[in-house]
Amino acid sequence: MPPTSTTGTRTHCPYCSLQCGMTLERVGRALEVRPWPEFPVNEGALCRKGWTATGLRGHRERLTTPLVRDRATGALRAAGWDEALDMVADRLRAVQDAHGRDAVAVFGGGGLTNEKAYQLGKLARVALGTSQVDYNGRWCMSSAASAGNQAFGIDRGLPFPLADVEQADVVVLVGSNLAETMPPAARHLDRLRERGGRVVVVDPRRTPTADRADVFVQPVPGTDLPIALGLLHLLDAAGAVDEEYVATRTTGFDTVRRSVAAWWPERVERVSGVPAAQLRKLADLLAGSERVMVLTARGAEQHSQGTATVLAWIDVALALGMPGKVGAGYGCLTGQGNGQGGREHGQKADQLPGYRMIDDPAARAHVAGVWGVDPDSLPGPGRSAYELLDTLGTDDGARALLVLGSNIVVSAPNATYVTERLAALDLLVVADIVMSETAALADVVLPVTQWAEETGTMTNLEGRVVLREQAVAPPEGVRSDLEVMAGLAERLGSPVPFSTDPAEVFTELGRASAGGRADYAGITYERIRAEHGVFWPCPREDHPGTPRLFAESFATPDGRARFVAVDHVGAAEQPDAAYPLHLTTGRVLAQYQSGAQTRRVRDLPDDGPFVELHPLLAGRIGVRDGEPVVVTTRRGELKAPARVVATIRPDTVFVPFHWVGANRLTNDALDPSSRMPEFKVCAAAVRA
Repeated sequence: MPPTSTTGTRTHCPYCSLQCGMTLERVGRALEVRPWPEFPVNEGALCRKGWTATGLRGHRERLTTPLVRDRATGALRAAGWDEALDMVADRLRAVQDAHGRDAVAVFGGGGLTNEKAYQLGKLARVALGTSQVDYNGRWCMSSAASAGNQAFGIDRGLPFPLADVEQADVVVLVGSNLAETMPPAARHLDRLRERGGRVVVVDPRRTPTADRADVFVQPVPGTDLPIALGLLHLLDAAGAVDEEYVATRTTGFDTVRRSVAAWWPERVERVSGVPAAQLRKLADLLAGSERVMVLTARGAEQHSQGTATVLAWIDVALALGMPGKVGAGYGCLTGQGNGQGGREHGQKADQLPGYRMIDDPAARAHVAGVWGVDPDSLPGPGRSAYELLDTLGTDDGARALLVLGSNIVVSAPNATYVTERLAALDLLVVADIVMSETAALADVVLPVTQWAEETGTMTNLEGRVVLREQAVAPPEGVRSDLEVMAGLAERLGSPVPFSTDPAEVFTELGRASAGGRADYAGITYERIRAEHGVFWPCPREDHPGTPRLFAESFATPDGRARFVAVDHVGAAEQPDAAYPLHLTTGRVLAQYQSGAQTRRVRDLPDDGPFVELHPLLAGRIGVRDGEPVVVTTRRGELKAPARVVATIRPDTVFVPFHWVGANRLTNDALDPSSRMPEFKVCAAAVRA
């Protein structure tokens, strides 16, 4: 049993990237959530999802035995672990023998621990020898990651502790509904305002976060980019650019200065719907503030121009001289629990552990040395998440897919098409804790441990590596993902062993990441326990970790940040006569991601999907609040009750994505840099 405090096991919430600290306490046979006030990220506070996080323990839908699909009847039947793993390994070998190594693909998740994400990339490249590995975090904050790498030379969601928000004079939230998606973090906004700071929210919907703001900007979906261009135009015209900072700490501003000259406020108003007068007031507010912080989230990033949008807002922060200053700069509010760590250690198609790039010979040599294999045996870059799914079952794509930690049927864009691609596979294997919509399609379903039943690290939105401690034993018949991977690797004839001990795997991860951009070499379980988490980069055990980046230099070859000139192209799909509205999607307070966990927790309200629309639009189509409406796009339709609210634009409808249906509507157009699908805007129609 793991180390415990005097009142229980200290661990972290199973949901979002805050990774709030909590204590799990045994009360009779029950496992109850208690506060952990000393953990600095949440100071004992939790949202309703956190307080009810043990709701899946003992749930009647919990999977506890492997299931294999009977070829004669098509039904899933119980099987032993040896039978199931033998079957998977045999069929994977057969597929590769017939179609080549890349005929097998691996799909991971942003909720997997660092140890699992690391081991999954190793399984793909060493045991399977396939380049086809990616994960659902590609759909989370990959656009911000791409922009951060281009501008700063490094991708860490927040390059400062979250509490720095309180020290800003102005915080600009672009596409974030922090109050509902990360409620414990919203206290920082309240404390900021108590000391006289200002909060600006940019969102097509007036959310509970916007209700806490001093300035609310309500653009057309997909137009956050021209707002940033227009602000920089005004800041430059007003002489508010920090010329000394720009000259000594950045490159590329002259090109950006020329490019934003064309974005005068009235042009921004025509494109975005944001009044020119409001844009001018916002520019004045930023120009007159000593510490400005810009934070983006999925609303700005999940677009076919998501990377360009983030780069434009980074340009604003750089022009004001903010990155590297305490209480200021640019940051991204990561979504998934391990959205940060999950992309650092090798489950992305183009990366190796430590955020090394897989096509870099030095990176390949280093990681291959840690793994004990020939660098030439490692495959090259594979396809990004959606492109991998798009080609499943085709002559050019994978014929078998192994899925860990993802519910693709609900979470993928253009989900009806993706489901068809899953059905075209020769073999689909899903490891999960419940029969998710994706697991229900699988040929083999493997029951795995959940958060409280295992130990492993996560990296939260600040770059703080934390430790989830095992609090209880898993149900009989359930294995950890590490055990599943080790069992498959052995059966596949892996040239190197795969450990099932998370501490051993983390130590190996540290060696593999050493010297990389995301360097965990000096982080140990003991340090994490003693220090309430350790910030990377942390190259040595005597290194304190790095809570704040960029104070003296950026992670670029010359130490300077890069201004990047971008322009607004617009959403890939614009409204027209047949589809005259904008559709946008997002989260609600009580649910999380695809809802596979939260929809099964009895104490969380599950009212199902709904369609949010403005009273003017509701009146035009003859619908009252609560009556069913049908939303259609070029990819599908969804029927759900109407929620008639004055807080959304009249030209926009909103659907939450936690249930099957929303992503049958969304567009699979991809950002050219991040390969992020355009979840946040497409053309739609609505009728009674």
